Amino acid sequence: MSNKEWPLWEVFIRAKQGLNHKHVGSLHAADVQMAIENARDVYTRRMEGVSIWVVESKHLHANEPSEQDELFDPANDKIYRHPTFYILPEELNHM
Repeated sequence: MSNKEWPLWEVFIRAKQGLNHKHVGSLHAADVQMAIENARDVYTRRMEGVSIWVVESKHLHANEPSEQDELFDPANDKIYRHPTFYILPEELNHM
């Protein structure tokens, strides 16, 4: 398998002070072990990571930009999700 045939992997790193993994970039690798090792070498050079996730790019799926309105607009008509819907007691006036 040549380097041009290696699959693309998406890399997610969890920082020492973080609770979640964040997408940091992409790289090509022959297999998952190589992807993790390359991700460590490329994206955690300053010892900032404590956990690495790699996902082969072909397994990620996203919505189409043209679907944005129908996907996200339904939340606008659910007023109970907005904090202005609730009446707070007077003793909580600092919120």
